[in-house]
Formats: sequence, structure tokens, C-alpha cells
Amino acid sequence: MDITMEDETKTLTPEQMAAVTDLLDYAAGYLKLPADTEMSVTYMDDAAIHVINREYRHIDRPTDVISFALEEEGEDELPIIFDDDEPMMPRNLGDIMISLDRTQAQAVEYGHSFERELGFLALHGFLHINGYDHMTKEDEAEMFGLQKEILDAYGLKR
Repeated sequence: MDITMEDETKTLTPEQMAAVTDLLDYAAGYLKLPADTEMSVTYMDDAAIHVINREYRHIDRPTDVISFALEEEGEDELPIIFDDDEPMMPRNLGDIMISLDRTQAQAVEYGHSFERELGFLALHGFLHINGYDHMTKEDEAEMFGLQKEILDAYGLKR
């Protein structure tokens, strides 16, 4: 999988970023995604994610993770349809934004490492850009169950 990572805060170590890449590669294999699948992860602070949350979700506060799925059709959007004889472009899942301020605070609150919380949030956003959600009890059970299954299989337990 091709993952573009950007740390706007310049605080993550190369090892922390590589660990997230490895986890998301593992999750992509778990979901049997094509090898040429693309996505991005941007790490930011609370102030930056607050702006995005307010602008796109109309929620005026910072949050831990925001996902923008490119394959999800919005209102009044038409699906993109390719001819069968056209070469297929790599599948681009979308973008994940993670607040490192929230990551640190939640790691302390939940009593586990920063790295575990970072992996959890990255996987949570990854599942969102793959069509999973938790708006209903049934969807929540499916998404959170899969999230736990992948984290446990990968070895990133609480």
C-alpha cells in the first residue's frame, strides 16, 4: 500500500511513523485491499484539527481523528465510472488526520502508551475510509469488533 505521511507538528520519530505505516499495511492485507491502494495520514495539533472539524463537520472543537473517504459519494455527487478498456488507476481511499495533542491526552486517560493510541486512531480512521462506521449499534459492533480483531492480531493490545 502507498501511504503518504506528513507530520505537521514535526514531533513524531521516524520509528513512530514507520509503526503506523506497518499497522496500516497489515490492516490493508487483513481487508485484502489491492497492493497499489493509496491513502494519506496527516499528523497535526489540536488547533489545526479544530479548524477542519469546524469547517467540514460543523463541530466547533478539536477531535482525535478525522477521515475523508474519497470513494464515498456526497450529496449531489455522481459516481465516477470508467470504461472497461481504460487502464485502472490505483485505488485512493482518502485522507486521515490525527491530532497528536488528543493522542497524548487519550493515551494518559486510557492508561496505555502514546504509540498504542496512535495506532488505534490510525486504524480507526483507516476503517472509516474503507466504509465502516459506528452510527448505529449494529455498525458500531461490526466496526469496533473488526478494529479490536486487527489490533489484537497485529499485537497492539491495550
